[in-house]
Amino acid sequence: MTDLSRAKACVQAHHAAMAGATHDTVATALGQHLSPEATWRGMHPFHVQTGPEAIAATFWTPFLHAMAHVQRREDIFFAGHNHLEAGGTWVTSMGHFMALFDAPFLGIQPTGKIVMVRYAEFSRVDGDQITEQALFVDLLHLMAQVGQYPLPNMTAAQLVQPGPRTHDGLLRGDQDPDESARTLALVERMIGSINHANSAENPPTPHEELAENWHEDFVWWGPTGIGATFTIDRYIEQHQRPFRTQLGARKYNGHIARFAEGAYGGFFGWANLTMECSGPYMGLPPSSRHADMRVVDIYRRDGDKLAENWIFIDMLHFLNMQGLDVLAQLDVRAR
Repeated sequence: MTDLSRAKACVQAHHAAMAGATHDTVATALGQHLSPEATWRGMHPFHVQTGPEAIAATFWTPFLHAMAHVQRREDIFFAGHNHLEAGGTWVTSMGHFMALFDAPFLGIQPTGKIVMVRYAEFSRVDGDQITEQALFVDLLHLMAQVGQYPLPNMTAAQLVQPGPRTHDGLLRGDQDPDESARTLALVERMIGSINHANSAENPPTPHEELAENWHEDFVWWGPTGIGATFTIDRYIEQHQRPFRTQLGARKYNGHIARFAEGAYGGFFGWANLTMECSGPYMGLPPSSRHADMRVVDIYRRDGDKLAENWIFIDMLHFLNMQGLDVLAQLDVRAR
């Protein structure tokens, strides 16, 4: 087996163990494949935890208590060697946790009906254990599904997001290394185009910048709070322009892992960006406060350009740093 195959097998075994876990047994299930000192990063209000017991107590036990018959509905699965300085072999899983929402969760009130909870998971595998993991779950997406969305309208569309148009995102076997290298090079080129547009004395137009690396009909599957959008022009209108004009003093902090396999690639950071909320954004007034964005990007390459992009942002953390505690508001409404 290759290094990537072994890493994938470890994560698949972890998923199998978790599939049979209950809120009473999930700590034991986590301990089968996570190291005792595994670092786990979760979105607000879960943040950074160490070891299976703390991870279970903080997120999985409450989640599995609230959600019955949880299924991992995976749309994308790939692995790669992190080419950043931190190195390591990483595996990405992305899709939805499908469940019956039967008990309160973080102040979100249950419906007794089916829900689809968007997730993206990054696991670093060393030997036969997961030593780091990041789990992004779109909590605003859950709130919107059950009619408890706490913010004004989004600039783009809110919907349960599908997997790749090509239905080929589950890379169980080994992929052509040359194709993986092409994907990573394109992601790097796209990042360079953003940096150039932000710093150039005479920057390209937004459409010119994007057309270098994106298909005209690309889909941007954005996080709830911003939403999903389709085609370069609508992406500019419904995401890029508000983001660039209403969030100032942007500082890039870097990524923890960035890698690709086959036609798929991605990265996450903690936090990727820090910015000042200088204008109204997400329907909220300017706060003039600096706030972090912890971001996941997952890409599908089609030929020599990017065709789809799935985004996760820790929106509750971003809003909390501006003084808006969404979960506290939900708790007050529930009383």
